Amino acid sequence: MRRVAVIDYGMGNLRSVSKALETVAGDVTVEVTSDPTRILTASHVVFPGVGAIRDCVAELKRLQLDDVIRNVISNNTPILGICLGMQAMLSHSEENNGTEGLSIIAGNVRHFDIKPSANGEHLKVPHMGWNQVNQTSAHPLWHNIEQDSRFYFVHSYFVDPEDATVTAATTAYPDAFTSAIHKDNVFAVQFHPEKSQHAGLQLLENFLNWDGKS
Repeated sequence: MRRVAVIDYGMGNLRSVSKALETVAGDVTVEVTSDPTRILTASHVVFPGVGAIRDCVAELKRLQLDDVIRNVISNNTPILGICLGMQAMLSHSEENNGTEGLSIIAGNVRHFDIKPSANGEHLKVPHMGWNQVNQTSAHPLWHNIEQDSRFYFVHSYFVDPEDATVTAATTAYPDAFTSAIHKDNVFAVQFHPEKSQHAGLQLLENFLNWDGKS
């Protein structure tokens, strides 16, 4: 029987994520766990996250889950990063005066530019609420999701990958930023699919049906 492990390191929106997965799971068992063995033997893994990246990385290392995540990826198990889980996959973040990430995807996590725009308006940070997601590459996780569908965001930082080909979607605020990335068996999103109603549930269902290949 297939089983999806939602990584519990004390900083994820675990109840909302697990409930959303259960809604679309079908015959897939949903398990919230910090047990390395349960994570490594799951058919699919979700890496959620909310809060500050320094605390996130510190907790992952304390629980030795950073190496577990790397092993999940090296085992070709499909893994979905959500919000802070996505940002932690990159090399470095500007948050907390600079924090090293897991370096799974080369690149940086940057703060939105809060300088006044040409018309004198300030960008509201965090970027919060519904916004369109423009799919920039074909991927199984976009199955049955219309181009420019709206997803729910809450974040002050965004990912800036070194390799532009890993970008799976962009969102405008007001400039385009990377809102989804993909590489081999890794897919990660800045938005919260568990809070994004129909489109978000479709993405989670697509993830549970994904074999980890683009």
